Amino acid sequence: MKKLFFILLINFLPAQQSWTLQQCLDYASANHPLVKQSVVNIQKNDRQISASRGMLLPSVDAGINHNYNFGNGINQANNQRETINTLNDQVYAQANWQLMNWRNFLNISLSKINKQTSTFRMKKTQNEIKMNVIQMFFTYQNSKSWLDVLQTQLAGIEDQIKRTEKEVEIGNRPKSDIYDIKANLGTMQEQWVSAKNSRDLSKINLLSALAITKDTLDFTITEGNLAVNNFNDASFIQNLLEINPAYQTVITEIKAQEKNVNIAKSAYLPTLNGSYIWSSFYNKTLGESADSFSEQFKRNKNQQLGFGLNIPVFNKLQVKNNVEIAKLNVINSNYEKDIVINDLTKSINSIKAQFLNAQEKYNLLELNFENQRLSFRKSEEKYREGLMDAYTFFVVRNNWLQANYNLINSKNEVMQQTELLKIFQFDY
Repeated sequence: MKKLFFILLINFLPAQQSWTLQQCLDYASANHPLVKQSVVNIQKNDRQISASRGMLLPSVDAGINHNYNFGNGINQANNQRETINTLNDQVYAQANWQLMNWRNFLNISLSKINKQTSTFRMKKTQNEIKMNVIQMFFTYQNSKSWLDVLQTQLAGIEDQIKRTEKEVEIGNRPKSDIYDIKANLGTMQEQWVSAKNSRDLSKINLLSALAITKDTLDFTITEGNLAVNNFNDASFIQNLLEINPAYQTVITEIKAQEKNVNIAKSAYLPTLNGSYIWSSFYNKTLGESADSFSEQFKRNKNQQLGFGLNIPVFNKLQVKNNVEIAKLNVINSNYEKDIVINDLTKSINSIKAQFLNAQEKYNLLELNFENQRLSFRKSEEKYREGLMDAYTFFVVRNNWLQANYNLINSKNEVMQQTELLKIFQFDY
């Protein structure tokens, strides 16, 4: 009954989901907190554009004032100052409008550039996250492959010990063969524990790169054609630079700094302002009769329309210094561009070198793989015929398994560099 319950429980438990590299990249580029922060920054830039455009509109406000005045004041009946207590109500509406301020138009352009910068920064963040995911993904795959090799070796050595013990019993093998094999069992078990720890840590790092806190996934690698890249093209690196979001980010930042120079210079220009005020009031001396509120409201209506031209003359050298600082920021941004170009060139050249080396190594291992397989088969025949001792065959077998792992690891390296290069080529 307990066994049946256990089987039913296993059937109802959800199977661990397995993700490919592409699924990992799709998830990380959309759900990583750094990407979500970048999206919020873009939304903030949209609000800044709207706010900059709003500066072209007039500001309008209205109000009502209700005041009591006690003591010395102006008698509205005779326009004389005397001791008087009065009640005063005032209603007004006013509008102020900057008819011409060049800074407002420049701020709109700057806000649009800032949004472009935030968009490129988001893409830059996505690329950095993807590159980290790719590296962690293949590190996990390599550590898992190495654990599988050790697991196969351990299983093989246990079977080898059993077979050798039987052959020793019937006198076909010397007893020393058993001691030779067992002497390496402890070392191999220690390697297996270290490999298991490396696999577990690499999976933790991969989950962290994906910003996933629960270990509910496994990751599988899909076989694909190894890419062939035209590294000999003279414009190969330059083309990758121009489409890279890190490069595009610094270019838009330079444009923003250049726009800030124009904004600083706009303080030299005059501004034209317009204003309109509508108001009316009601006034009454306390304890005395007065015209009704509606009559006074109609009689005391007032409108003002005004224009003002403000011409900057001298501002304690603040405008001049702000312009010079803005120009220095442009120079600094150009140096930042040189740093970005240098870093990107280094990264692309590193990927190129590692790709070519890994591809060359993989081709050599692939060509030699069949020879190694035939060598292992031959050694296996010798062992069965008694022409090779158990320990030597055990070493040959492990070398064969190691060769398998080396080929897998080499192919993974080529695939990793291929995937990293795709990030620079915007294939995702």
